[in-house]
Order: sequence, then structure tokens, then C-alpha cells
Amino acid sequence: MAVGPGPAPELMEDQIRKSWRKKPHESVILGLLTLCATISLVTTAAIIYSLVDETSSFFREIPITDFLFKTEWQALQNPKKFGIWELVAGTVNVVFWSMAIALPLGLAAAVFLSEYASSRARRTLKPMLEVLAGVPTVVYAFFALTVVTQDFLRPLLGAERVPVFNSLSASIVLAVMILPTIASVSEDAMANVPRELREGSYGLGATKLETAFKVVFPAALPGISAAVLLGIARVVGETMIVAIAAGSTPNLTLMPLESIQTMTGFMLQAAIGDAARGDTDYTSLFAVGSALFIFTFSLTWLAQVIVNRFREVYE
Repeated sequence: MAVGPGPAPELMEDQIRKSWRKKPHESVILGLLTLCATISLVTTAAIIYSLVDETSSFFREIPITDFLFKTEWQALQNPKKFGIWELVAGTVNVVFWSMAIALPLGLAAAVFLSEYASSRARRTLKPMLEVLAGVPTVVYAFFALTVVTQDFLRPLLGAERVPVFNSLSASIVLAVMILPTIASVSEDAMANVPRELREGSYGLGATKLETAFKVVFPAALPGISAAVLLGIARVVGETMIVAIAAGSTPNLTLMPLESIQTMTGFMLQAAIGDAARGDTDYTSLFAVGSALFIFTFSLTWLAQVIVNRFREVYE
């Protein structure tokens, strides 16, 4: 027997509104949810306004061409120089090396948990891995400085080659910090791939490894991309680890055994310094913050484009 089409969306919305009127407590919940959404939007707008306002004050004193096209950054000492690219290079440095370490380890852990581990092993190993995400970042920072650098890198590579403050020790610890995020989110994405795809692959004679990397991995690519984005966002926004372990020396380099300064590291240095409100030392903090905002926004937009491009919909 044929089944007629369901009610129109407008009619369903009207029915939902009428049911809310009949149940006052649901109206209260709806109001609270609307209030929370409004607060988040207002907070975001206030943050953007404060960035734009203070950044415009900075560019009234410093030409934007100096900020964008010069390559030396020395905002808190004389002579002052405001070329942003040394801070950008420091941020890209730790992002590159930390992801080079964390990405293969995190994806390998996700493949093992999703495709090879028994349900009992998964229930045991996944919470143990996620515990790493709960360690305070200041603990990671001093671990990088006192253990990774002093007890591992300097004895291994030579004290004359490894400065006390260096990008590699910060990157190693950042990789450990984001490893649970990449592994856990990727494993969830792979576990949600329909079982029929695996069975079809096995039916065609593929091995478990081939199925994992040629069938499951591509199908879970949007979720894996989200995991990578979350990992990069944590590295870009991290302050304590890079400020303590990587140093405070702006440096236009991608070499791991160099002292560097990231954008967040400078913002911390400027915030705890003696900068007076309104001078260039103070407003440079917001200029760097605006550059960081644009950087992370562009990264999020690019990731969304990639996710939409490779999204698979399974019925």
C-alpha cells in the first residue's frame, strides 16, 4: 500500500511551537538555550571588536607595510621592529614538527584501536591514552625544559648543538599533548564507517591492513581531517609550553634546534611585561592576536572545504 508524503516542514514547525506552548517547562529550556547562544555570539562579537579597536590603534602608529613585509620582530626593546614573520615562522615551526611526530603516531593508534584491538583492549587502552590530554600544560612545559632537553636531547645530540631553549623539545611535548586528540577523534571516525564496507573489502580478497588504509581510512577522512585540525588548533593556541621550552627569541627559521618565539609566546611576554595601555608595546599584543585570529580562521575554513570535498554519505 502506498504511503503518502509526510507533513510539510512548516506544518511540523507549527506543531512543535504549539506543543511548547502547552508545556511551559520546555519553553523555559528553549529560552535558556537561546540565551546561551546569544551570550556566545555577543562574546565573540566583543572579542572581535576589541581586537579590531586596539589593532587599528597599533596601525595608526606603525605602518602596516612594516608589519606585513619586514622580517624582524623586536617590539619590547629599542630599536623597535615590527615585522610579524619571525613570530609566524616560530608558530609554523612548532606546528610542523609537532604534527610530524603526532600525526603518524596518532593515526597508527587510531587504526590499531579501530581495526585490530579487541573490544576489551579498546576499553582499556583508549582511556589510558586520553589521560594525556588532562595533564596541565605547565607540567608539560617544565617536563620539556628539564627532562626532554636536559636529559634526552642534549646528551643525545650534544650540548653544543642543542640550546637550553629550542623548538624540538617543545614540539615533542606538544606532540604528546595532542596525540590523544588525534587518536581518539580519528578512531571514532573510523569506528563509524559502516561494517558493510569492510565486509565487501574482505570479500574481494583484501587483507585487514589493505582494508584499513584503502577502504576505512578514506571513508573516515572527514573525521580524520577534523582530528588533525583540532590538533593543529591546540598547537597554535598553546602558550606555556612554547614560552617556557622554546624560548623568547624571534627567529625566522624552521630548524628544530633553534630558539624561537611563537605568536602566543610573544602575547604572553607582552601581557606580563610593563607595557602601558595605549602604547605600541601594548597594542602590538592585539595586532599579533589579530594575525593569529586570521591564521586560525583561514585554517578552519580550509579544513571545512576539505571535509566538504571528501565527505561521504552512507544510507
